[in-house]
Amino acid sequence: MKSLTAKSIWQVPGQFAQIYSHAFEVTLPRRMLFISGQVGVKPDGSLENDFVPQAEQAVDNVEMLLAEAGMGPKNLVKLTYLLTRIDDLPALGEVRRRRWASAEPPAVTVMVVVSLARPEYLIEIEAIAVAD
Repeated sequence: MKSLTAKSIWQVPGQFAQIYSHAFEVTLPRRMLFISGQVGVKPDGSLENDFVPQAEQAVDNVEMLLAEAGMGPKNLVKLTYLLTRIDDLPALGEVRRRRWASAEPPAVTVMVVVSLARPEYLIEIEAIAVAD
């Protein structure tokens, strides 16, 4: 598995180099895990009102599912982030750098959407992971 960037397209700015790749190559056959969109709901069903606690919990939820499959953040090959407020993008970048920075970061898509499944959800994270 490895991160890819073509020299013929725009280069990833330094501040994103450990949290974004243009593409991620996987040689099959390998075991793959497709994680449905995870929101910031805690195991007890509660939800914080602020973005950062929701983002941290959504990351925790992804990590718990990875662990259940015998994987970890290093196995992530594709992440999709859905946010409801564009002003939360810098905070998302900080959470990503703190939690999932890597020399081989996964491919990433970030979208700002009008709403998620419930209006109080501020972030949703979908992930694809591949076993070593």
